[in-house]
Amino acid sequence: MNRNALVEQIRQKQSFLCVGLDTDTGKIPEYLRHEPDAVFAFNKAIIDATQDLCVSYKINSAFYEAMGAEGWTVMQRTVAYIPKNCFIIADAKRGDIGNTSDQYAKAFFERLAFDGITVAPYMGEDSVRPFLNYPGKWAIVLGLTSNKGAADFELQPAGNEMLYEKVLRTVSGWGTPGNLMFVTGATQAGQLANIRKIVPDHFLLVPGVGFQGGSLREVSHYGMNADCGLLVNVSRAIIYASEKEDFAAEARAIALQYQQEMKTYLSHLGW
Repeated sequence: MNRNALVEQIRQKQSFLCVGLDTDTGKIPEYLRHEPDAVFAFNKAIIDATQDLCVSYKINSAFYEAMGAEGWTVMQRTVAYIPKNCFIIADAKRGDIGNTSDQYAKAFFERLAFDGITVAPYMGEDSVRPFLNYPGKWAIVLGLTSNKGAADFELQPAGNEMLYEKVLRTVSGWGTPGNLMFVTGATQAGQLANIRKIVPDHFLLVPGVGFQGGSLREVSHYGMNADCGLLVNVSRAIIYASEKEDFAAEARAIALQYQQEMKTYLSHLGW
């Protein structure tokens, strides 16, 4: 999906919500757990309930890789089921020497048909470049994350700036705002204004709203640009809104709350 198509979806749906399908077999409703295809059945119900309220789905590959070969099949079926007007993210945090990243890119962009993949930039440009060589696909590079460990490296000085600032500044020159996004955690909302000075035009994938306590209002205030420029991910607060048979209806109700709040922030853009 190219940038224009993504922006148009945000405009049409009045939403910049990304629903995280981080499906844990131990947390799906009890009555589903003994189904032969429980994870896909759960994902399908969540997608059916939320597809008109979100513009993106993010699949954390770890939850599927943990299932072995079956998990890759479920992940592939889930990607295929998601409507084509939704931006599909592989939260896989790949990044390795060039020929290895080539294979990761083939796996997630050709075999599994994701639109974007999260990438760790620690090994430098040649580890990220293969993900930028696919037209219409996106590298979503870790910038400033929402976990406590961000203080160990990302928020440490690197010359006259912090390491995450150096990462954003350097990596932004490897691609364009049409094929490169950055992960910036919602719990770091105080840094978003500064991040926007460094990467004013790029999209930001923002996890940490919901159970992690990030503020959608603050993220929107400090992070939005003229094209919105945000994909705000919410996972557990939506998909595990209920442990009962009404889980899909409850997921929709929570997604609708987020979409309605996002609509008010998008109105500031004249949309």
